Amino acid sequence: MSDTFQFKQFSLNQDQCAMKVGTDGVLLGAWVNLFSDTRRILDVGSGTGLIALMLAQRAAHSEIDGIEQDAKAYEQGVDNFQNSPWDQNLFNFHGTFQEFAQEGERCYDLIVCNPPFFNQGQMDKHDQRSMARNAKALPIDAIVKGALNLLIPSGRLAMILPHDDKQSVMSLLESHGMGILRMISVRGNETKPPKRLLIEAGLKTEINTSIRAEYSELIIEHSRHNYTEQYCDLVREFYLKM
Repeated sequence: MSDTFQFKQFSLNQDQCAMKVGTDGVLLGAWVNLFSDTRRILDVGSGTGLIALMLAQRAAHSEIDGIEQDAKAYEQGVDNFQNSPWDQNLFNFHGTFQEFAQEGERCYDLIVCNPPFFNQGQMDKHDQRSMARNAKALPIDAIVKGALNLLIPSGRLAMILPHDDKQSVMSLLESHGMGILRMISVRGNETKPPKRLLIEAGLKTEINTSIRAEYSELIIEHSRHNYTEQYCDLVREFYLKM
């Protein structure tokens, strides 16, 4: 049976990927700022290629790389790139982000990442889903340190994270000379506490201190499958039924 997710302008095969298409990735791909000078983008832990393909749809002028350490997910990501309308703008690397960042052979205007969140239990290196979900495989501090080695001075790092990690991540960015450009708290509905946090950060030396960081909130649903106008406006260009 086919395991394919169809968007308006592209489709994703995902039967070889431990982590399937989900709201987190779609939120990040739709929310992150893209500018006319955002020419080179890196998607860390690219998996199916979801975020990279969303950014390719939004910015046809950009060159977008993915880096994925799981062999099966990497191969499927390559196929999804090649079967998309933007295959000439997309390239996938196989390996760990830590090694890729250490080599530092490429520079980027924007790095995006939907990292693994799961911190409980042992990570099974022989289990694809365990590796994809466990934060030990790609810690946040490794993402920040790697980004510093790959970003141009005016470059940006964008991530989606558990909202409970807000203070620790802000402290981590601060300790590495980065500051918040934009941050949005995401609630499932009006009655629930924030569950996710979208962050866009840049090097403090490049942040215009006369511009205050943007802080806002996004609510996804009024009730089950009754989506807010704010959420629909954000993802309408991607989901078939929006």
